[in-house]
Amino acid sequence: MQDALLQYFRCAGPSTAFRLAGPLSPDAGFFNFGQGVVGYARTSKGAGSSNPGKNLCDLLPEVRVQAREISLPFDPDEAVGNFRFERYLHVSPEPRGSLRRAVRSAYYMARPALPVFVRKHLQKAHLNGWRKLAFPAWPVDSTVDALLEKQLALALAAVGGEGIPFIWFWPEGASACAVMTHDVETQSGLDLTPLVLDLNAGFGIPASFQLVPEERYKVTDAYLASLRERGQEVNIQGLNHDGHLFHDKESFREKAARINHYAREYGAAGFRSPVLYRNQDWFEFLDFQYDSSVPNVGHLDPQRGGCCTVMPYFVGNMVELPVTMTQDYSLFHILNDYSLDLWTQQIERVMEKHGLINAIVHPDYLCGTREQELYRGLLHIFARLRDEQKVWIALPGEVNSWWRQRSQMKLVRRDGGWIIDGQGSERARLAFATLDQGRLVYSLIRADGDVAPLAMPSTQVATGERDFRGY
Repeated sequence: MQDALLQYFRCAGPSTAFRLAGPLSPDAGFFNFGQGVVGYARTSKGAGSSNPGKNLCDLLPEVRVQAREISLPFDPDEAVGNFRFERYLHVSPEPRGSLRRAVRSAYYMARPALPVFVRKHLQKAHLNGWRKLAFPAWPVDSTVDALLEKQLALALAAVGGEGIPFIWFWPEGASACAVMTHDVETQSGLDLTPLVLDLNAGFGIPASFQLVPEERYKVTDAYLASLRERGQEVNIQGLNHDGHLFHDKESFREKAARINHYAREYGAAGFRSPVLYRNQDWFEFLDFQYDSSVPNVGHLDPQRGGCCTVMPYFVGNMVELPVTMTQDYSLFHILNDYSLDLWTQQIERVMEKHGLINAIVHPDYLCGTREQELYRGLLHIFARLRDEQKVWIALPGEVNSWWRQRSQMKLVRRDGGWIIDGQGSERARLAFATLDQGRLVYSLIRADGDVAPLAMPSTQVATGERDFRGY
């Protein structure tokens, strides 16, 4: 019941034990776990709601503490997994109906010949009603992060607020992390790569380029070399961008074998599925170090859902780097928004949780002056975050390496204090979680030994005027 908590925080296990309050319901449902925190799992209080937006029962008052043992009405590990792997959706992750398959087949067959102004109207019709979706929360959903913060806060309250040490999320004590990624969809995008490289270089922002290996354009050795010579990363974007990658399991297995071949040929460690179509249960057939196909909240994507976290997590042996910012195409052509407002709002929400800012900008859609100026504005924001707020601007592969190293690090007691042990620990920083008037607080131990208080997460133990310690 605390595996997800220990992996997320990489903390020395709290001196409390979690147990279930009783037998769990056969079916999972939505519920509240304190103000502003949603869960989806089986519970000891019966099945929750099938509708995340209406009259959710609050299970926080059901928590009991006795002799440092915390009794919970649900399993937090189950709830976290249900969100990360999108099990809260009551539909298959890939539409199966013959009519919808036929419509999709016709659309992707005609797509290369459809101008953007036609495509965007078809897509707007498909996405009609997205603003009414109650869950995940728009424009950034941090349900998983809030659940785990709540669990840690409960453990702290159970021991009277005694601080719990953990390994800080990012190397060198960075306040958050940001990555820039470019999906190259067409020959036009390939041709605009030099422009994008120059724009990035002007702000000192590295990026990864996700390439379609078949049919769309020819990926030459010279093109790959031009990216690597400028410090960029090369990744694979599906197979041929036909919209059918996850049509059925057997065909996906066959296509994955070809995708894995291109990964070896290109020297690519990362994967992204075109249009963010996905089925995380099938990722086992992909031979990559990491993936970045899962949106944080997918309201504006053809496949809705979302992993509801702003932090990386493991999908089998792969590290998942969730997409936490709206894609440029959706911003321009679905929302008709050519401002930085939405991106800025999403960045601020991710920063509140010290998470991963993961942007997708297509070279294909940077063909106009207005789009290029907007992208310059985003690069300026990234550079300012790096220079003024100590955000780690990294390549996706660097984030993958760090998250793997951190997952193997351990906290060890030595000479009355704590040290971090494991490969890469020289870049890691010790942090402490404490409670301040029922609110979770982080403090970072800097390299010089000084303590640096950090912004508080928005998680409180108290519900209204009731404090957890009074339950």
